[in-house]
Amino acid sequence: MFAKRDNLFMTKPIYVLGTALSHDGSSCILKNGKILVAIEKERLSKKKHDGFNDNLTIQYCLNAANITWKDITLIIEENTTNSLLKPEEIIKRGNRIIPKEIPILGISHHLAHAYSAVGTSPFSEMGVIVMDGQGSSLDSCIDVTNIQVLPQNIRSLTKEERYLYWEKESYYIYRNGKLTPVFKDFSKYIKWNRHEYPLAPFDMEHSIAEFFGGVSYYVFDEEFCEGKLMGLAPFGRSGRFNFDVFQYQNGCVFLNYEWMKEIDPLLGGKYQSFYEYFQYYADLAYFAQTQIEKAIFYLFNAYHSLAPQENVGYAGGLALNAVANAKLFKNTPFKNFYFQPAAGDSGLAIGCAYYGWLEVLKQEKIKHNQSTYFGRMYNDFEIQTVLQEFRNHLTIVRSENYIYDTATYLADGKVVAWYQNGSEFGPRALGNRSILADPRRKEIKNLINRKIKFREDFRPFAPSVIQEDVSCYFNCDYESPYMILVAQTKTAWKDYLPGIVHKDGSARIQTVNRKLNPKYYALLKEFKKLTNISILLNTSLNGHSMPIIETPREVVLFFLNVAALDILIIDRYILKKKKDLNQGGLKCAKDSYVVTTE
Repeated sequence: MFAKRDNLFMTKPIYVLGTALSHDGSSCILKNGKILVAIEKERLSKKKHDGFNDNLTIQYCLNAANITWKDITLIIEENTTNSLLKPEEIIKRGNRIIPKEIPILGISHHLAHAYSAVGTSPFSEMGVIVMDGQGSSLDSCIDVTNIQVLPQNIRSLTKEERYLYWEKESYYIYRNGKLTPVFKDFSKYIKWNRHEYPLAPFDMEHSIAEFFGGVSYYVFDEEFCEGKLMGLAPFGRSGRFNFDVFQYQNGCVFLNYEWMKEIDPLLGGKYQSFYEYFQYYADLAYFAQTQIEKAIFYLFNAYHSLAPQENVGYAGGLALNAVANAKLFKNTPFKNFYFQPAAGDSGLAIGCAYYGWLEVLKQEKIKHNQSTYFGRMYNDFEIQTVLQEFRNHLTIVRSENYIYDTATYLADGKVVAWYQNGSEFGPRALGNRSILADPRRKEIKNLINRKIKFREDFRPFAPSVIQEDVSCYFNCDYESPYMILVAQTKTAWKDYLPGIVHKDGSARIQTVNRKLNPKYYALLKEFKKLTNISILLNTSLNGHSMPIIETPREVVLFFLNVAALDILIIDRYILKKKKDLNQGGLKCAKDSYVVTTE
């Protein structure tokens, strides 16, 4: 289909659109093999974990790339054939804006995850491990052409049974420009009685990631709380739960269930009683974290034995567990690691785009620059238009020394909303859409949790640290540019940096270098000159149940509605609230940063 267009490739840019219709929807455009723009749907719709239709994200990407459908060579999407979709999710996937004449190819879930790691990693040869809650069904996996990559119990399934089994863990080798599956494990779809088995996965019989999700749902009475469970674990104690959660056999992990009958089902889903039973839940979180770590280590070692590699990439929802990730260095034989920054389902669009470039179009891999800043840039005219709209509520100063000014505010104890350039792609704010503060302030953690984030007090905050200084503060001999690894804080600094040190002395680190983010690096340098420390508390620029903010207008509205935010820096503009703000006719919607002017 594309061989006839080889001459065309030599005369005009090649644009490949990757798009994902999962619960965390996203789209991405490659231009000549490089990421030009990518966005998650929740950033545009303002609904956490929004997906199932890609009209918003595709249009955003086309506009940002300044191209039309006629410029798109190929569209790759994660395979949307899913018999487990709810009726409302199927409806959402309709009425897409893609013209019928544009070629669309579908690929399976883990394959998209794998290519997201292949395309953005620094390696030309690598193993690729994917672990998540649930991928594609066995009968829709286009990478299972050889049954030898399947466990023995899966190989014998009949054609009628295959649709009941879904991906949970996969291992691939990427070599000579080709991705080849080595081993893929599947699990049966099943709905458990959660009263009998309170910590059961949602619907996958033996998924490590879904077990962790089941525990987080039991504790927090809400989906997508695995990160909160990881943050709660350091408050827990060992010894309260002594069950063998998993069985390990021939490179596969199986979940035991009988022990769950000893867990009190009445304490699950009672989040209003969370603090009454805090230690119980913390002990359970500690137990679940240690158990999934054992399972992850087992699989990494088993996969290395099957096909040894020095380099490995890691993607899928379980790869967002920063605590487990940091322990892989010492507990597995792989030497060099790449953790896909958007390891969850939002990263599927990136993998789809790279599959189109590398596998369908048979083009060479272009080395990625390690950036995650894939959002569009908002120009000075757009920013000034927003500032003009809210001029009655703000004092606005344009400063050529805004980086020094910001460092001064931070050193003076101010909490700063920092909005620069294009937005980060993935779940972490990495210095373009961030709330920043001085980590030395003893009260800063509670202040931000209670008055800005409106979330639980146990939730930690991450440090951004100049890359060359990281070993001064932390027991860390590796780079961590994506805030996806933790390290222990050195004893001498634990009491000095209360804002970013967690209960167990750990910190989820972002190492910052001049090449990836020169503005943010310069800010840390200026802060170091003023304070003698090169660390800032960095958390995402959003509030409770909000996606990370995307546009200049959204950030101004958010700033005006959050009293505890002292300063807003947009590009070179320094914004402060006027004292008579409450008399200015602003009205804020409940639990939202949507504000209307009257």
